[in-house]
Amino acid sequence: MSEWLVLAIAMAAACVVVLTITVLRERRLGEDDDPSETPDVIEYMTMMVGVVYAIVLGLAIAGVWEARNGAQTAVQAEAQALHEVYERVQVYAPDARDQTRKDVTAYASYVVHKEWPVMLEDQKLTEHGAQLLDKVRDDVTSYQPRNDHEAQSYQPLLDQVGAANAARNARAANAGDTMPGVVWFGLIAGALVAVGIIFTLQIRRSPRELLLAGLYSALIAFLLFLIWDFNSPFGHHVAEASGPFTDLFSI
Repeated sequence: MSEWLVLAIAMAAACVVVLTITVLRERRLGEDDDPSETPDVIEYMTMMVGVVYAIVLGLAIAGVWEARNGAQTAVQAEAQALHEVYERVQVYAPDARDQTRKDVTAYASYVVHKEWPVMLEDQKLTEHGAQLLDKVRDDVTSYQPRNDHEAQSYQPLLDQVGAANAARNARAANAGDTMPGVVWFGLIAGALVAVGIIFTLQIRRSPRELLLAGLYSALIAFLLFLIWDFNSPFGHHVAEASGPFTDLFSI
C-alpha cells in the first residue's frame, strides 16, 4: 500500500472519529446546556496540554530527521569511498586492478540487492557483506607496489577502504528504528489526550467548530505519520536510500 494512501486514510479516519464523537455528543446534551459555562481552568489546561504535546512532537520530528540525515550521510560516504577505490586502483597491474574492481562491484551489488532488504527487515547487516568487504581489503593490502607511483597510491587506497568500513559500521549502527517503543506509547497517548481534551470545551456542530476540530485531529495524524515514516533511517524501501550505490556503480 502506498504511503500517501496510508497517510490519507489516517488523516480521514482521525477527522471522521472526532467529528462523529462531536455530533453524537451534542445530540445527548440537553437544550439548557450552555457552552459558555466552560471553566477558565479547563481552557488553560487545554492550552497547556497542546503546547506541551507540540513540543514533544517537535523534538520527536527533529530526532528522526537527524537520524535520517546521519544514515544518508553514512551511505554516501560508504559508496563514495568504494568508488574511490574502484577508480584509484587504475595504477595497479591489470590483473590486480581488474580483480579489485570486480570485488568492489560485487560488494556494491550485494549491498543493494541482497543486504539492503535484510537490513530493512531485520535491522542488521549480514556476515556475507562483511566478508565481501574484507575481500576488497585483502585485494588492496596484498598487492606489492612495483614502482614509486604505485607506492604513492597504496596508502590512499588503504585509507579509502578504511573509510568504507567505518561507513559500513555507521550504517549498521543506524539500521534499527530511531524511536523506542516507550516513546511511541507517549506520542500515541499524548495524541489521544490532546484530541480528547478538546471535547471539554463543549464544541458544537457549527461549521467553523467542526472544521477546526477536524483540522486539528488531521494535523496530529499527519505529524505522527511523519514521525513513523522517518523513524526508519533508511526508509521503508530499498530505493529510498541506496541511491549513492546505484548512482556510482552499474549494478
